[in-house]
Amino acid sequence: MKKIIESYLQENHDMLIHLIKELCNIPAPSHKEEKRAEFCKKWLEEQGAEGVFIDEALNVIYPYECGEERPVVIFMAHMDTVFPDLEPMGIKEEDGKLFSPGVGDDTANVAILLMMGRFLAANRPKSTCGIVICANSCEEGLGNLKGSKALVKRYKERLLQVVSFDGYTNEICNCAVGSMRYRIEIKTKGGHSYFDFGNKNAIVSLAELAEHLYEYQVPEDGSKTTYNVGMIQGGTSVNSIAQQAEMLYEIRSDNRASMQQVQAYFEKMIEEYRQSGIQVAVEVVGERPCGNKGEDNIDQKKLEQLCKKIIDSRSGRETGFTSASTDCNIPFSYGIPAVTIGLCLGGSAHTKQEWIFIDSLRPGFAIAADLILNYCEQ
Repeated sequence: MKKIIESYLQENHDMLIHLIKELCNIPAPSHKEEKRAEFCKKWLEEQGAEGVFIDEALNVIYPYECGEERPVVIFMAHMDTVFPDLEPMGIKEEDGKLFSPGVGDDTANVAILLMMGRFLAANRPKSTCGIVICANSCEEGLGNLKGSKALVKRYKERLLQVVSFDGYTNEICNCAVGSMRYRIEIKTKGGHSYFDFGNKNAIVSLAELAEHLYEYQVPEDGSKTTYNVGMIQGGTSVNSIAQQAEMLYEIRSDNRASMQQVQAYFEKMIEEYRQSGIQVAVEVVGERPCGNKGEDNIDQKKLEQLCKKIIDSRSGRETGFTSASTDCNIPFSYGIPAVTIGLCLGGSAHTKQEWIFIDSLRPGFAIAADLILNYCEQ
């Protein structure tokens, strides 16, 4: 099998690049991945993959040797990009790089995963457990990990572990950064800026609330906890006392207890404003569960070390560990061993100038192969 896979990696490098270019030209904002999902399903079927289907969350799932009672491992990469564009944004190759919005996050990783699905379909290696290949939906932003949630729910009772291919090769995510995202709206009587001077102003009240939220002192317990007001808007005109104002507020932490503390402070501030007679509405617009930093899980450690060994060997570098918010937040929240790793190197993620090194795809392709074939008889 080793000779077969090494030949496959060498012979199909150009095919991988072509597939990345095809995928980059199919827009896939979160919740609107239909076209890319249909492409991935059709492409896998054309390569001989059997039983490929698209689920209710727009995940493209290729179950390989996944009998009803067999334990399974999931390999996933998210199809959606952070960009809302519904028209192709283009891709160009220049100076050993591929330039395209979303090319590294996460299109190149999706392409490598599909190429490994093709390898399984063509060579039919005998697996030691079921292998699920999934191009999943809704990882970015307010996608709220819908695809990962549906996927883990489908296989949860027999799920051994999850590997998400996402981002760059230089770090291994082994801890979930959870988040709570809120839309906070304040309404007041408002009025004319001259004749009704003295009436409560929704913008001023909202700004005061933001100031109070920023007085929170994050815990110094070895975890990392953050908060942020990301957007604020409201009012009618320069000569109107604002009747309405709203903001988007986010909390993040890599530790559940720390997350609960900052949430408790947030809820306390909201209640105090309500008690003062100010009308405050709070809507949860995003929620991602976090892991518990420092939890001791033997199977988790084994998975981390397996990934590190393979990545270090194929990349020729020492790989570190990090916390992040990824599709693996969902398996982490259930105590299921999981890691998120990237299969390329590049820069300017989440901008329209995003790029990857073409040569970084070679070790990335090999890393994916080594990991997936670790669950096949050699």
